This record gives sequence, C-alpha cells and structure tokens, in this order.
Amino acid sequence: MSKDTGAAVDLTKNQSLVMNALSAADGPMSAYTILDEVRDHGVRAPLQVYRALDRLVEFGMVHRLESLNAFVACKHKSCHGKNKESVLFTICERCGRVEELVKDKLISAINELAGDISFSLEKSVIELRGVCAKCRKS
Repeated sequence: MSKDTGAAVDLTKNQSLVMNALSAADGPMSAYTILDEVRDHGVRAPLQVYRALDRLVEFGMVHRLESLNAFVACKHKSCHGKNKESVLFTICERCGRVEELVKDKLISAINELAGDISFSLEKSVIELRGVCAKCRKS
C-alpha cells in the first residue's frame, strides 16, 4: 500500500493507510469499510480511522459526503493543503458513482452569494443526487 498520494504534508502511518485505501477505491467508503481494508496493516479500532480521516479532511485530501456518511479521496490536487474550498459532488442514485467537480465559476458564484450577505465562507460541499449518463442509457 505505498501508492503516492501527492500530499504536500507528512502523513502518519494510519493517515497514509487510510488515504491509500480511499485512493484505490472505486467509490465512497464508510469508516468501517476503510477499517476492514486497513486492519491487516495494524489499524484495529474505528477511532484510529476516524482520527486519520479528520486530519485528511483538514488537509483537503479527503472529502466527507454527508448524505452517504462516507468519504472519498480528493481528485483535485488544488484542494490539497486547503480546507477552505467549495466542492460539488454528483451522486448517482442508481449505481452510486460519485464525481467531484471543482470549477472556478462555481467557487466564484458561491463566494459572491456568501459575500452578498456578508457571510465569511470557510467551506462548502454541495451534493447533487440524480442519475448519471451511463445509468440513463441502460
């Protein structure tokens, strides 16, 4: 499990294991699914996974999908090292596929909306649920 995470920070062993599990995954993973993946590498308790996830989210390397109670590795290196980012996810209701979108226009629009009401935005995660193009064709 020595996959390069592209991290600009030094990760602990547990953080690296969790990050590698998420990076190799085909989709979002719950903390307990991550625990199952890393158990053979010395991570034994859910708390160890949650601590690693908290730090990885803080580093901007992992995103939490609230509606799924799951986590995904960040696909955009521009987020890494930042926690103040606006990210949009599309989540397919049929196949569970998750796509991460980080668009400058989106970020600008969200910041403008927040600024219109003098709101100091620190982070926004938007989850759009629907049906992906592949599932619509089937």
